[in-house]
Amino acid sequence: MTSMLVTRLRMPRDHSGEWPFTLAPIAHLVDGVELTAPVTFLVGENGSGKSTIVEAIADVCRINSEGGKAGTKYASTGPATPLGEVLDAELTSAGVRLVHGPRLKRRAFFLRAETLFNLARSVSGKYGFWDDDLTEQSHGEGFFTVLDRMVAGPGLYLMDEPEAALSFNSCLRLLSLMDRVVTQGGQIICATHSPILASLPGAQILELGDHGIRTTEWDKLQLVDHWRRYLAKPDFYLRYALDRDTD
Repeated sequence: MTSMLVTRLRMPRDHSGEWPFTLAPIAHLVDGVELTAPVTFLVGENGSGKSTIVEAIADVCRINSEGGKAGTKYASTGPATPLGEVLDAELTSAGVRLVHGPRLKRRAFFLRAETLFNLARSVSGKYGFWDDDLTEQSHGEGFFTVLDRMVAGPGLYLMDEPEAALSFNSCLRLLSLMDRVVTQGGQIICATHSPILASLPGAQILELGDHGIRTTEWDKLQLVDHWRRYLAKPDFYLRYALDRDTD
């Protein structure tokens, strides 16, 4: 069973002319962006606005933008992000129930790679979370401890570059988990640099850049093209990256 919870992201026109609203993908939200599949990947260069959008969705869903789950606050992070203060996320009836329903019944979680272990120090072993001590596990093992416990069943799951701690095989394992969540009625919105994750069959891919935001296919992603070229002929890239002749 699949279920869409968030179907559209939109920003009003009367917004500030300062960052992040000067980024083309953020400005594009004035026209609205439709979410058409249970898994949406946001792909683009560093600084393109991927994490900014995911953080803003977390704000709209009342999840700590540093990472965590709906209905609780683990740290005082101040007011919502600038985009989070104005972003409108259109929810289906199921989305309203799971994201904005009674606090203890909310099903939404934001997995943010860079802050996950800070979060773990506050919630590991507490009711509704995971029992394991992540400090006794590798980075990748800790990720899956959290994923297996917190990303399951109907709900909205936000992820910001989850591949940061994962090997090739672990990325494939995460793909399997994402596919399972979809069959359970969950929706995932994920910012990523990983061509492995973005290859999930049936996922919507939104590519962010100077053009704004556009829907594309995996094999047309600039990210995928670069990886193909690099793996085929790394010397071509290394010559420029290392500023020396590698012949």
